[in-house]
Amino acid sequence: MGILQRTDAVSVFWKRLLVGEAVGTNQTSDSCGQCGCGSCCGIFDGHRCLWLQAKLLERREVAFWVRFAVLGERERCTGESARRMGEEFVFAELAAANVTELKRHGVTRIVTHCPPCLNSLKHDYPDAGGHYEVVHHSEFLSELVAQGRLKVDRSATEPVTFHDPCYLARVNGIVDAPREVLAATGSDLNELPRNGCRTACCGGGGGRMWLDDGPDDRVGRDRIEEITAVGAGTVVVSCPFCRTMIGDGLATEESTANVVDLAEMLVESLEESG
Repeated sequence: MGILQRTDAVSVFWKRLLVGEAVGTNQTSDSCGQCGCGSCCGIFDGHRCLWLQAKLLERREVAFWVRFAVLGERERCTGESARRMGEEFVFAELAAANVTELKRHGVTRIVTHCPPCLNSLKHDYPDAGGHYEVVHHSEFLSELVAQGRLKVDRSATEPVTFHDPCYLARVNGIVDAPREVLAATGSDLNELPRNGCRTACCGGGGGRMWLDDGPDDRVGRDRIEEITAVGAGTVVVSCPFCRTMIGDGLATEESTANVVDLAEMLVESLEESG
């Protein structure tokens, strides 16, 4: 999630739209949806991604099968960026608070839209006593489509390209789920030269999101050149950091390509449930 405080607006979105309200102080829930703090959603257009995921989960064909809660105002930043930038004390403090809260509610499974948070929850949090099944939203959405919980209209035939987030693909090997969702929508996928586990960094990982690099000095500049060369009108991402870095990079190049989250593509392809 990053190093900024989660915004209250995010909590409001999830409280109003998700199948379950924010879990109460003494309530339990085996599955928990991660809202995200300001750095991974609040200030980087993540509100729309969270809202769309909530819309997917409130559909009647999903709501009957999927029940889970959010921590609401008691959720804190995972501390992922803090740890990558060497702030071990800050990370330890944030992780301890989150683990205590998750344990209080008996949470064993966490769904997150943020690959850096996913990586931290899976690989860093065991050091803080947190052991969970951590699922990226692309895996969760792919599972719902495969089970027939989400009925997809395969009418989206526009050419798109997909950028694999480093923490999702290179680090955790999750490359099939996003493509399964795109395939279900009927999108014409034009792969980038470096894709899957050989993906290229957007320039925002490892704490670099917080560095004020000029357009010519950004780590992800060559990635923007690859995306521009493919020529697809839509760039699909599945990471809030990637969305920001790629969106800014394309804007610098005055590209007209549209950057959207995977959840947006799925929502636009769903059949009406009545």
